Amino acid sequence: MSPASRADKKAAADAGAWMFNVVTSVGIIIINKALMATYGFSFATTLTGLHFATTTLMTVVLKWLGYIQPSHLPFRELLKFVLVANFSIVGMNVSLMWNSVGFYQIAKLSMIPVSCLLEVVLDKIRYSRDTKLSITVVLLGVGVCTVTDVSVNARGFIAAFVAVWSTSMQQYYVHQLQRKYSLSSFNLLGHTAPAQAGTLLLLGPFLDYWLTNRRIDAYDYSIASVIFIILSCTIAVGTNLSQFICIGRFTAVSFQVLGHMKTILVLVLGFFFFGKEGLSMQVVIGMVIAVIGMIWYSNASSKPGGKERRSHSLPTNRIQKHGSLAESSGT
Repeated sequence: MSPASRADKKAAADAGAWMFNVVTSVGIIIINKALMATYGFSFATTLTGLHFATTTLMTVVLKWLGYIQPSHLPFRELLKFVLVANFSIVGMNVSLMWNSVGFYQIAKLSMIPVSCLLEVVLDKIRYSRDTKLSITVVLLGVGVCTVTDVSVNARGFIAAFVAVWSTSMQQYYVHQLQRKYSLSSFNLLGHTAPAQAGTLLLLGPFLDYWLTNRRIDAYDYSIASVIFIILSCTIAVGTNLSQFICIGRFTAVSFQVLGHMKTILVLVLGFFFFGKEGLSMQVVIGMVIAVIGMIWYSNASSKPGGKERRSHSLPTNRIQKHGSLAESSGT
């Protein structure tokens, strides 16, 4: 296969992965909003546990069918990932409850610079000026779209801080563990989903009661609400898998930056559902700015030097010096 054909095939696979993530993520947002707003099922942490239980079932079936090959992930790495991932889930739920919508959106936007910092410090990644500026444009555009009322309190700030750092770390680990242990997205999900399902289903009902003052066993289940729960769990399998695929193929920063296309899509869908009230001129301007930033980021980060791992110049210089000495001594 020629290099051009391989590049076209990779580009098509990348686009497919992004579309898979966008469709499933937007779908689960709509389903969960209906489940919580229409049917009053406000047990978000327990619902997430059910999502991972369904994902675990999928990985078990795929292993049984032979589509997932045996792999190894050290228990220490698994424990570290599950702790960070569960703090992310709980932190985001608590942050949404304790903060204004505006501050919650600002906290979500801050995941991009935090993810950049993690890559710079831990992976020695260097960003070009254009890449940095494009990220700033995306942040500005999404901020204009989503940030309205901004008020903050001490406990809300702490919850947002925990949510931002744990989510950024979780997404960094998804990429790092796949690369370090040569794990596919299915392999990594097969290791992490059962542990997350068990811990969230164990702790979720207590945490949801603390947050909502409602018990899940006292919820008035109906056929419609159960159908929506099953639908939410089914779509969540695709959401979890597509997240691991996208972060594995790219990085946590790229996933965060281009992932804001989902925010834009949700706003556009809100316009169709709610009419002009869902799409003001401020939101339109913000969407245009954000899309321009995403296109700029895609172009800037793919160029040579746009985003690259730092090389250690000292050993290279020494090699060059030794090479020069060898040449001079040989002449």
